[in-house]
Amino acid sequence: MITYSRFLIEVLAVSLCALLSCGNAVADDTVKVASIYALTGVAANATGTSVRGIRAAIRDINSRGGVLGKKVELLELDNHSTPIGSKVAADQAVRADVVAILGASWSSHSLAAAKVAQEMKVPMVTNISTHPAVTEVGDYIFRVCFDDRFQGRTMATFARRELNATRVVTFVDVTSDYSIELAREFESNFKRLGGQVVLELKYKQKQEQFGTLVTEAKKANPDVLFIPGYDESVAIIRDAQAAGLQAIPIGGDGWDSPDFLKLGRGFIKHAYYCTHWARQADNKANVIYVESHQDPGSIRAPEVLAYDAVMVLVDAIRRAGSLDRAKIRDALAKTRNFEGVTGKISFDADRRVRKAAVIMEIVDGRERFHKSVTPVE
Repeated sequence: MITYSRFLIEVLAVSLCALLSCGNAVADDTVKVASIYALTGVAANATGTSVRGIRAAIRDINSRGGVLGKKVELLELDNHSTPIGSKVAADQAVRADVVAILGASWSSHSLAAAKVAQEMKVPMVTNISTHPAVTEVGDYIFRVCFDDRFQGRTMATFARRELNATRVVTFVDVTSDYSIELAREFESNFKRLGGQVVLELKYKQKQEQFGTLVTEAKKANPDVLFIPGYDESVAIIRDAQAAGLQAIPIGGDGWDSPDFLKLGRGFIKHAYYCTHWARQADNKANVIYVESHQDPGSIRAPEVLAYDAVMVLVDAIRRAGSLDRAKIRDALAKTRNFEGVTGKISFDADRRVRKAAVIMEIVDGRERFHKSVTPVE
């Protein structure tokens, strides 16, 4: 009995050691990073392009020999489309001893993960979370996209000066930090420019029918509908057009998903949205990415931003010359004029980037480049 017990303890010890990578054998041979995205649940379709970009970047890096003489190992974690899932995933990443975290996509998901990353001093780079509060969590949190302050100002200026709108109705998803913040930024800037927000209508993320809200919007007689949502925005546009509402729908980067145009192809007559990237951009990194892509027409902004997030992180690891998290964080903070697919990337003192916004136009269900808007000091 004693012999059997001792044998069992030894077997368990060996098994536990393997699970925990005793001796850091895996860590010694690879550079381990985690990605936190919605692989399942309501956000999975929208965030799938980000995952594709990360995989492409790591594949390219490893084909060139990796970084610091090691291959990059990706730990893909599913946040199940919830903030609490992001927190759980971030805890998992920390326990796995990753050197950095990539993600998430939706701002509410990134906020939850960022709090863990900051507390545990793990560098985190988000590709597409635009809520200003994400990077404000602390000095270990970075983003490679513009934020909602710039996006809201850009679309308010566009609506007021180019569309000559004076009256706007906004539709706000009260369950989404992204929608609430972007609506707030748009409304404050639209009013500053002399426009009038005649009505703000509230809905919840999984809502599918918007007839009642659209009826209220029609009575307000707006020139523009501002809809800072995700794929559910298609249903709002559908119901608005069915009700004969003539106002032009406009939105933010949440519309830049594979499903948005697929869902709206049959009925979106005319709309505009703001995003981070244009396929037509002529910078070298973008041309190479698009020309080497198996399906260039399927590329969306979150994909190329995710690709850039990985490349910026690996560049920082290379410059740090170390897998020490603090040294990687410091190297990230010193990133200047990194040539990414989405343009040059430099972090300011608050770990944000200054990049141009792209306004896309949708006509009869098909999108086309409209204009680029550069930040002004």
